[in-house]
Amino acid sequence: MNTLKIRLSALGFLEFAVWGSYLVSLGMFLAGVGLGEYIFWFYTVQGLVSLVMPGLIGVIADRFIPAQKMMSLCHVLAGSFMFAAGWYAMSTGADVQFGPLFTLYTLSVAFFMPTIGLNNSVAFSALTKAGMDTVKEFPPIRVFGTVGFIFAELFVNFVPIDGQTIQHTFYQLFTCGIFSFILAVYALTMPACPVNRGKKGSLADSLGLSAFKLFKRKEMAIFFIFSMLLGVSLQITNSYGTTYIEHFGKVAEYAQDFFAANPTFLISMSQASEALCILLIPMCLRRFGIKGVMLMAMFAWVLRFGFFGLGDTSTSGVWLLMLSCIVYGVAFDFFNVSGGLFVDQQTSPEMRSSAQGLFMIMTNGVGASVGTFLAGTLVINKNVYAPGLSPEMQLDGWRESWYIFAAYALIVGILFFFIFKNPTAPAADKKEVKEEEDIATDAGGMIEKA
Repeated sequence: MNTLKIRLSALGFLEFAVWGSYLVSLGMFLAGVGLGEYIFWFYTVQGLVSLVMPGLIGVIADRFIPAQKMMSLCHVLAGSFMFAAGWYAMSTGADVQFGPLFTLYTLSVAFFMPTIGLNNSVAFSALTKAGMDTVKEFPPIRVFGTVGFIFAELFVNFVPIDGQTIQHTFYQLFTCGIFSFILAVYALTMPACPVNRGKKGSLADSLGLSAFKLFKRKEMAIFFIFSMLLGVSLQITNSYGTTYIEHFGKVAEYAQDFFAANPTFLISMSQASEALCILLIPMCLRRFGIKGVMLMAMFAWVLRFGFFGLGDTSTSGVWLLMLSCIVYGVAFDFFNVSGGLFVDQQTSPEMRSSAQGLFMIMTNGVGASVGTFLAGTLVINKNVYAPGLSPEMQLDGWRESWYIFAAYALIVGILFFFIFKNPTAPAADKKEVKEEEDIATDAGGMIEKA
């Protein structure tokens, strides 16, 4: 691995270590301080801010501030607000209130979520400038992002502070903030990304709405719509996975089980699977195309949820939870990483960051926010957090909830199979793609007419 790829791998490691510090364990902390019924809000808001912030920040990176500097600034702000959230939780003790904690957390994720797309933009730009094939070279680099996520998960699962491991406490928020500050400094060492300060364009271009021109191409419109529908599934197990596994410890039959006491460790197997599955993406994209890879992801989500519902933390049942973690690698990576590569190939360099921002809006924005909100309000809160339920009844409610989510993923996969067609034009022909975009602009599109 050459120096550039090592540097980009370290960037990805830190990027996802920030996220892994709290993403799968936050629900346990919230439930522990009496905010269990509000868990879905903390994950829904990640989607809500992704409706605006990735696109807006992506536009700034495309036209005004180089992506690596924009990424640094975002992490300074995200880390500061997350650190403030941890400080508030520490100062209030057991009397943590939803409003202040949620506000500080929201401000943090508002600046963090755009950095996922910026991380892709920095890597794609650097690899392209170095004359490397992004489809071949990016997935092995992206593996180290998953390694960073796993490192952070294991750190919060096993490191004790004040008699509890970090996964159960507000110290996970401090951990996240520290990783953000480190990354803010490191991002400034990345190769400079181009900006288009002098480029003239329409008002829509100036506001970054040009990425929505991709909807004029039928295959891209369908791709983004199904990305949104699949995005519904993205944050459900992150929101409730560890809380569900921890719940087995409240049922007498499973109270002494190792994995009931170490749920973040069990969930980290999902990211270990990611690291392996990422390496399969180039081969699968070449052999099966984006449709085949997306279908694999969709049906892997069916198995992810289904195995979650069937498994438990006992010796005889934990293998099903482990299978759920194994298929998660396909479910998450074959969608997110392949989707990011596909969008990059289908757009011109001038629109790279904006297009990645649009992909984030459709998946982690509309899809994830709607999915997490509905999962929390219509399913989990009714099946698990309804008043008067015993731990055993709550466990039954958890299982029913996972089966509902599996049925949804199955329906989306079937629809995608019949509706989406692989693009007929070579995906790598960015010159042709750009010409199509310019023709659409000259002809006057819906955005300009509005």
